Amino acid sequence: MDPLLIFKALSNETRLQILDWLKDPEKHFPPQEGGDCRKIGVCVSHIQEKAGLSQSTVSQYLLTLQRAGLLEVYRYGQWTYYKRNEKTLQELSRYIGQEL
Repeated sequence: MDPLLIFKALSNETRLQILDWLKDPEKHFPPQEGGDCRKIGVCVSHIQEKAGLSQSTVSQYLLTLQRAGLLEVYRYGQWTYYKRNEKTLQELSRYIGQEL
């Protein structure tokens, strides 16, 4: 875990919103054909639609969150799915509680 990289990733309101939406994907996204959104994640097109931003901007935001270790990515065929990396988020919580 790289705290500085994580804090940089979290310094954007939309990226924070994406993490919040992915915490409860059934509440924030429509059903998807690819499978259980808790298991495989949410299709990038659903995230892009909800954010109301261009595909390239959302893709860059998702990549930033992924590089920080906050998201896991799964690719099935032509589709890409994202979900929260709960392990990293728990480590971050411990870091804040113990180190800061």
